[in-house]
Amino acid sequence: MALLIEYVSERAIGDVKEEEARCMDVVNIAFGHVENGRVVWNHPECKEGLRRLRSIHPGMKILLSVGGWSAGGFSEIAFTKEGRQQFAKDSLALVEEYELDGIDIDWEYPGIAAAGIGADKADKENFTLLLKTLREVFEDRQAGRYMLTIAAGGDSYYVRNTQMDEAVKYLDYVQIMTYDLRGGFQTLTGHHTSLYANQFDLFDACTDKAVKVYMEAGVPAEKLVIGGAFYSRKWEQVPDVDHGLCQMAQTVGGYGKEYGELVESYINKNGFVRYWDEEAKAPWLFDGSTFISYDDEQSLGCKIEYLKEKGLAGIMCWEYIGDTTHTLTTFMRKELDRA
Repeated sequence: MALLIEYVSERAIGDVKEEEARCMDVVNIAFGHVENGRVVWNHPECKEGLRRLRSIHPGMKILLSVGGWSAGGFSEIAFTKEGRQQFAKDSLALVEEYELDGIDIDWEYPGIAAAGIGADKADKENFTLLLKTLREVFEDRQAGRYMLTIAAGGDSYYVRNTQMDEAVKYLDYVQIMTYDLRGGFQTLTGHHTSLYANQFDLFDACTDKAVKVYMEAGVPAEKLVIGGAFYSRKWEQVPDVDHGLCQMAQTVGGYGKEYGELVESYINKNGFVRYWDEEAKAPWLFDGSTFISYDDEQSLGCKIEYLKEKGLAGIMCWEYIGDTTHTLTTFMRKELDRA
């Protein structure tokens, strides 16, 4: 059975709706961090919320995700054997203190300093060694098996700077962040979380390409998880040509509204019209000047059909709090369970 995984921020742990909690196979808590050579997450106020989730859905797995965009410290702590051992020791202590099921590593990204974090050419090997150390420490402690997963970049840059064929040996699965595939670095409008690429687009980053890249790098289909977005990317001052798709904007694609607000005020409202790219399997909004890329039930349904066809491990979404309509999680569960 394919997994439904959602990132839930620590501030929202106690607010997960009961019906939605029953739909989730895995919750990744966002975020722990690496600070001064230690892995830290000090949120005792979340313990009651975690116990509540367990009582609602005893089979749910709950992991602490360490990292996130611009969260540094990974390159430095992974550089030495002692640092890797400390990372694993701290991670195990947090898992045991909060009665979690494992750790998710969201290092954005090994070997790349674009987010303003430390990076080193040795990250490629050290990332694998860090995962190996974590797995060894986890298995030494528990007769069963704590989970170890990663959130991985959605294009070939991530594979080039890691040893995925080796790293995957220590992982339960690899969550490909198939969102933010364009936006902050491009003025050309387009889909930031599409299943396929549009043939007239200059950029071909998409979910299907990412899956192929990771499989070619040695990750088996049954260990791959694709991503969905509960938020949007938007471009402004866009020419009113082809409803704004694949046009040069006057801005890069910055972060837009979350899904709940799109439904409330943007989708076929206030001058915005929803369009559908049949080739890319992705929706977008346009009002003659502002272009908005996002995921909805139709595009998420296409992703779920795709992951079933490819035999992938599941789908994960960033992040739970973005869907204030409380419809996407239950929709995905029904689609995943559909024969």
